[in-house]
Amino acid sequence: MSYRGLSEFISSLESAGELVRVKEFVSPHLEITEITDRVSKKHGPALLFENNGTDFPLLINAMGSEKRICMALGVENLDDIGLDIDKILKAFLSPKESFADKVRTLPLLRELTSWMPKKKRGRGACQEVVMDSPDLTKLPVLTCWPADGGPFITLPCVHTVSSPDYPSPTLPSGGGSSSTRPFVRWSAGPPGSRNLGMYRMQVFGPGLTGMHWHLHKGSANHYLQYKELGMRMPVSVTLGGDPVYTYAATAPLPENLDEYLLAGFLRKKRVELVKCLTNDLEVPADADFVIEGYVDPAEEMILEGPFGDHTGFYSLADYFPAFHVTCITHRKGAVYPATIVGIPPQEDGWIGKATERIFLKPLKMSVVPELTDLHMPFEGVFHNIVLASIRKTYPGQAEKVMNALWGAGQMMFNKILVVTDPDIDLTNYLDVARAISDHVDPGKNILFSRGPLDILDHSSSEYASGSKMGIDATKKDAGCQMPDAGGPSPSGEWSKPPSGGLGILSAIPDLVSRFPDLVSINDSLLKDGIGILVISFEKNQPSHARKLADELIKAGLPDHIRFIILVDEEVDPFDLPVVVWLGANHIDPLRDCFFLEQEGKEVNLLFIDATRKNRELDGFNREWPNVILMNDEIIHQVDRKWHLLGLGPNITSPSLRYKPLVIREGPIY
Repeated sequence: MSYRGLSEFISSLESAGELVRVKEFVSPHLEITEITDRVSKKHGPALLFENNGTDFPLLINAMGSEKRICMALGVENLDDIGLDIDKILKAFLSPKESFADKVRTLPLLRELTSWMPKKKRGRGACQEVVMDSPDLTKLPVLTCWPADGGPFITLPCVHTVSSPDYPSPTLPSGGGSSSTRPFVRWSAGPPGSRNLGMYRMQVFGPGLTGMHWHLHKGSANHYLQYKELGMRMPVSVTLGGDPVYTYAATAPLPENLDEYLLAGFLRKKRVELVKCLTNDLEVPADADFVIEGYVDPAEEMILEGPFGDHTGFYSLADYFPAFHVTCITHRKGAVYPATIVGIPPQEDGWIGKATERIFLKPLKMSVVPELTDLHMPFEGVFHNIVLASIRKTYPGQAEKVMNALWGAGQMMFNKILVVTDPDIDLTNYLDVARAISDHVDPGKNILFSRGPLDILDHSSSEYASGSKMGIDATKKDAGCQMPDAGGPSPSGEWSKPPSGGLGILSAIPDLVSRFPDLVSINDSLLKDGIGILVISFEKNQPSHARKLADELIKAGLPDHIRFIILVDEEVDPFDLPVVVWLGANHIDPLRDCFFLEQEGKEVNLLFIDATRKNRELDGFNREWPNVILMNDEIIHQVDRKWHLLGLGPNITSPSLRYKPLVIREGPIY
């Protein structure tokens, strides 16, 4: 199914009971974020803010549930898309034993051709209205969090092309002659190839934004081409249109594969493109807004940020290219799309869920044939935690899978990878934890590695580079094939942990007196047969985590404890989703995971230091960002107007749950 703009998608959402129109005035400055944060964390509806101080209604949380992301992509179930991809790949890659077999692929080939993007003559609906003087302040651009550097465009589909004047690299010939041009890493595709990406754009004025290009991304590679050539780089940004475009801009496609081909496949209809008015780039004719302009690589970069990010922490201020606006057009009745990011769960988690299901089949076919399922928990904020199940037939296969996945596209950013057998439901986190407890000898079954990390990772000692941890939670008597597990539920859930525990403190009664900085121990998982402890303590001296670990070893611990997670004193060790979210954000595995020998025993107990790091106590020399929270003033403002919003009984601000995690205000801890 395809949509002819956001208005049509809104009508579908409203007909399905998935949207609420908010007619009361709500400010784009912090208030919309606070309302949306409350609604999204309760798995509530899409919101259309019709009264926001501008001429354009604002749509948010439009893909913030399994049902709505399926509606956006035109399917009943996200796994249906993977099955379609599997069908296409098998049709073209399977052996063709006869001419008739080849002929049978022709209808599918014609269908594929019908999804290719096509340029349309003349203007599109996206160009029905041309602003006399382009002014971004006329759009309801959100300021999301109190310590943000300013308002920023949250769902921009950024269009760039590799420079037509940049020659394709010529490799040395077989005879050994040198290339005519050095093979540089930013030779991203043939000249003129398009990239569609999504990059944060801080608004500095009516015609100026930042362009937050991550160094690993396609448009950043295009930028380096233009910089080498000393040329201005044309850039156009679209907002709205078919929601498939927004998804396609986030999809981890291989380089040189056109995102609009993916969009055509998803909507089963080609994308019609029109030429921009002030540059030669092409954009969807049915977009709601088009912002045209350029980036000049010869200019000094602009200080952008800080901003609350999808990790649940602030990404700190840094220098990025400046984007100059030359023209803004929009369709009549345009709707401004937006989202917020922050402590999970948020709308972006469901966009990630679509990627997880869509790319499972291609990953299985091209990289990891033994893969049976894949799941990215919301608490892992996409890249921090990935759970995978495999059909294991030989020893060492889990480690092979880890290395293969870490080398597959954006999976290179993954920090913690758990591999299980197919009979484990990856969305049942207690079952996964039990598999880890039952099948992992920490001294033998954990693979530590190094590689690239997302630039938003704040725990690594080096920017965008650090360590990774792969956990082999498969049974170690491999040899027989196991059946595929069923498809996952839309998102994983934490079962309520049992109250109490096995009384670990009663087993070592003098521990608290010997170590007064210990605050609380969650030993409740032991009752469920899971050998994991979570301990909070007041860290106030160098190497404190290791000293506490040494005291625990001396006190004597039950043999079946395999992992001890150490968290800061303000963290509730019984709040397991928060422990997992913070822990995955806070560790550099090779630095923060350690073993201590127990006299007369093999090394089979892993300590994980999931505390904040700083220069004084940890020798950590980078700035440590703060957790994202809304301020009290906005929380009270929203509380006072909630009854006017048409959203039912007041929902408590999620920020109140996380207040103990913030010691001081601002983006830096």
